Amino acid sequence: MKIAGFTFIRNAVKNDYSIVEAIQSILPICDEFVVAVGKSDDQTLALVQSIQSPKIKIIETIWDDTLREGGRAFALETDKAYAAISPDTDWAFYIQGDECVHESYLPVIKQAMADNLDKKEVEGLLFKYIHFYGSYDYMATSRRWYRNEIRVLKYSKGVQSYRDAQGFRKNGRKIKVKPIDAYIYHYGWVKPPQGLGNKVHNFNQFYHDEQWMQTNMPSSSLNFDYGNADILEKFEGTHPAVMQKRIEAVNWKFDSDPTILKPKADLRRRILQKIEDLTGWRIGEYKNYEIV
Repeated sequence: MKIAGFTFIRNAVKNDYSIVEAIQSILPICDEFVVAVGKSDDQTLALVQSIQSPKIKIIETIWDDTLREGGRAFALETDKAYAAISPDTDWAFYIQGDECVHESYLPVIKQAMADNLDKKEVEGLLFKYIHFYGSYDYMATSRRWYRNEIRVLKYSKGVQSYRDAQGFRKNGRKIKVKPIDAYIYHYGWVKPPQGLGNKVHNFNQFYHDEQWMQTNMPSSSLNFDYGNADILEKFEGTHPAVMQKRIEAVNWKFDSDPTILKPKADLRRRILQKIEDLTGWRIGEYKNYEIV
């Protein structure tokens, strides 16, 4: 059973992406790892090259900066990495530059791959998510944060990244997946207020044209409102071992308890959240996959 990891990255140093930790978190169960490194304004290429592993296969790419709608550039870069995977691969393990997998889940993931390798009806594995927000100590748990996504795929020519690279499709249709008891730790929103303001500004450049940016986000030096998370809960678990040095070095502390911040949710979202809290049913949940 051959497993290939794949990801894309650009300006990791400038935007403080934990790409090295992301790669290292799943590298132990991968036989190869394809990294599509976009031409950057910083030392991103050198950063990825610093990972001392013969499994790493770097392809250098040029992003199409004219794509300013719906995060399409992210999907195209994901597809470039996927296309460079060795053709004899059985499973392709995708991870983004702000994600990580706890080492305790690696045996679970590999066993799920083995159990479903010969099951034609299973085309991918569906992961649960923990979204860290503000600091490494808190999780965003409201309905505005997606609960599941595909991160492992049976390698096939028909697979393509979908929309802004959050998920995948196969020959234009939803992929048939098996849910597994493993989590992706999402760290993209772990930054102090100004850092998150800069992230939102940079991120929106891949979703909107210049006129929209100038009207709605005239400056990258913005202080972020943490109430946008709606609900924050204290994280009581442990972080992946590969993240420990980063956490010890840069973990930012809130001045007050963020779990009591007033949420920004409107009446509709508050009602829907209450229904979910009482029943577990998330009305209107986005699911870009078919569970089998």
